[in-house]
Amino acid sequence: MISAWKTFSAGVPATFRWALLLAAGFLAFVAWDQSHWWRVKEDYSFGWLVPLFVAFVVHDRWPKITAALAACAADGSPRATGWQKWLLRILAGAALLCGALMFLLGSFYRAGAGTSQPGTLAITLGACAILLPLLFVNAPDAAQAASGKAGPSPVGMFADERVRLTALFLFPVLVWLVSAPMVSAIETQLNLALLRYIVTTVAFVFDLLGLPLEQQGNVLALPTGHVGVEDACSGIRSLTGCLFAGSFLAAVFLEKLWKKIALVFAALGLALLTNLARSLFLTGWAYRYGPAAIEGTVHDAAGYAVLGLTVVGLLCLLPIFNLRLAVGDSPADARPRP
Repeated sequence: MISAWKTFSAGVPATFRWALLLAAGFLAFVAWDQSHWWRVKEDYSFGWLVPLFVAFVVHDRWPKITAALAACAADGSPRATGWQKWLLRILAGAALLCGALMFLLGSFYRAGAGTSQPGTLAITLGACAILLPLLFVNAPDAAQAASGKAGPSPVGMFADERVRLTALFLFPVLVWLVSAPMVSAIETQLNLALLRYIVTTVAFVFDLLGLPLEQQGNVLALPTGHVGVEDACSGIRSLTGCLFAGSFLAAVFLEKLWKKIALVFAALGLALLTNLARSLFLTGWAYRYGPAAIEGTVHDAAGYAVLGLTVVGLLCLLPIFNLRLAVGDSPADARPRP
């Protein structure tokens, strides 16, 4: 324990160290609050992995974090100037204020009504809004030269070393939004939209193949019987799970921000495509052997295959992104970024 504390303290200024400990306390509370939904809702059971993956990412990035802290405290460390400096201050202050109000609202809601989706979402949003500006404002100040002539170098907002330091914590903080349950109204509308997409597309494909099939709302009328597409088949479970997987892989294996965003969107696209393929397979199986044939093992195995195929697809995309980084980027652009 003592050696771990020394490792944690080495190269970390006291103010930023306490900010990290406070952030860890907030996230521990968020994890405790979200754990109820991880336990009772299968769509969010991947949430049990979130604390472990967050700890891994912070540990993996620790050399970058200490290097960014040293860069913030270095003589002449770049800082935003002019209107961009004031914009950063306004954004940080507004995020802290709104985050504190949201966190308190969610906490009081939970204390009065018990565990609820709105309360958990408010707590998570509030904590995320608090933590990033908290780390930003506690970044070390730039050192001044002994002669007093040199000060922070004026740069744009995104070249500010404090922003670069804070960006290293984007995944450890924002990933909790993925594991937080959506409020019922949003979840219901998303389920309906996904169900409509699945049922309409399956009906169109079978009609294109010349196979008689009639769509009756969320029910597909086959010659062998009727197949109902339920909420669990909408793909929202695979969508949230793949969003988490894509975010984690992007945070660990990719450097450039645009590539991280592209991989996350690729995860969402793959989740939609693989879930559509699953629905086509199950409908085809029911078309051939009857609706009773897709119950039980066949249905469950197809569902787990969706997640597996999506993760394999994302792993196959990673070498392509890294190959482009090695071939197409200049050495100046290849500097590691969060």
